[in-house]
Amino acid sequence: MIAQDTEYVLLDEPTNNLDIYHAANMMKIVRRLCDELGKMVILVLHEVNYAAFYSDYICAFKDGRIAKFGTVKEVMTKENLSQVYGVDFEIMEIAGRPLSIYY
Repeated sequence: MIAQDTEYVLLDEPTNNLDIYHAANMMKIVRRLCDELGKMVILVLHEVNYAAFYSDYICAFKDGRIAKFGTVKEVMTKENLSQVYGVDFEIMEIAGRPLSIYY
């Protein structure tokens, strides 16, 4: 993909089955693809906190339809996440980014 110099990169669950160390490094590499090489990367993730820490925009789906779309700060609210996922959330801020705690 890098050698072919594609403009757009689509990744389906690139952190799936990776341990925390490798998953975090994968997300850092993806972020660098955007920042340093100007790639547009679209990821499918099930870990909302990875999306919050490494993305510019989040598109949350519910029942196969777009439930929320916007910047990280717009989507990562207690109300939005609780509505999408059907569980209670608290949102904290870590390093200037929202971190969700669900229970």
